[in-house]
Amino acid sequence: MKHKLLNLDCTDVKFYEGKQGVFSGYASVFNGRDSYNDTVIAGAYAKTITERERPVQMRWNHTGEIIGKWTRMEEDERGLYVEGELTPGHSKAMDVYASLMHEAITGLSIGYIPIIFKDNEYGGLDLIEVKLVEISIVESPADLNAQVGRIKSSVDSAKTIKDFENILRESGYSRSDATWFVEGLKRVVQGEPEAQKKVELSAEELKFAFQTLLLRK
Repeated sequence: MKHKLLNLDCTDVKFYEGKQGVFSGYASVFNGRDSYNDTVIAGAYAKTITERERPVQMRWNHTGEIIGKWTRMEEDERGLYVEGELTPGHSKAMDVYASLMHEAITGLSIGYIPIIFKDNEYGGLDLIEVKLVEISIVESPADLNAQVGRIKSSVDSAKTIKDFENILRESGYSRSDATWFVEGLKRVVQGEPEAQKKVELSAEELKFAFQTLLLRK
């Protein structure tokens, strides 16, 4: 299963006054080109919406708890429009709701299996038909490469492992995630003990390490 993340600026998430935890927005948009050079083509979700046997789950961070349900899902001219309800009284769902209202969470992300696709001119894929598995509310970066770009902008000043941890924390990662990534960097850098203290990676090496470690998490 693959994931596509969309930040809150693109999802257009709206909450309904007087209905706690009820919201709407876009889980995917058409005809753009994401950080992997993939493009979702209009109609990609039509079959999975009408012919699916099980409902699309609403999860927290893809592998976390089910925190609510999607009550409406349809394609329009912009993308995959969804309406959902966070489960009342569910502790994690209420935490997520508070974070969404505070705009502290990044956005929505779909979990999907590509069914029909073709290579495009940018080195990515045009996704013509996909099978939706779940749509998550996520705290992870909305666009991995965009997040890497923000991190790379601070890399020039980073001289030690602790500097990298601080960069990750400033980019919105939790302490546990930042620590996990830093420990991964330590494993990436093999050799003399001094290398463990002063990590000097090129922008591309950092990007590769970042993506590889996230995929392994």
